[in-house]
Amino acid sequence: MKRFCLPLLSLSLASSANAASPISEIICAPREEMTSKLTHQFGETRVATGVRDIERVMEIWTSESSGDWTMLMTYADGNSCIVAMGEHWNDLRPASEKDPT
Repeated sequence: MKRFCLPLLSLSLASSANAASPISEIICAPREEMTSKLTHQFGETRVATGVRDIERVMEIWTSESSGDWTMLMTYADGNSCIVAMGEHWNDLRPASEKDPT
């Protein structure tokens, strides 16, 4: 599906052999390991976060150069799981509202 599905499979902690979902394998790893891979190997940076509940935080990571994006669910236990990924991310905010870093 996405260029880093196979490399991240080595980080996988859970999978489903017969799932019909396009994300049939949930890719999870300790947050530090996951974010390091997204940053250093794929050139993504965190562009948004939101609290899901007391135990979970959603994070959006994107690559400005490739347009790839990754949605992580980060848990209170220190693990993060990729719950969605794709291509052609578009930040629709006006340039004046975008974070310069």
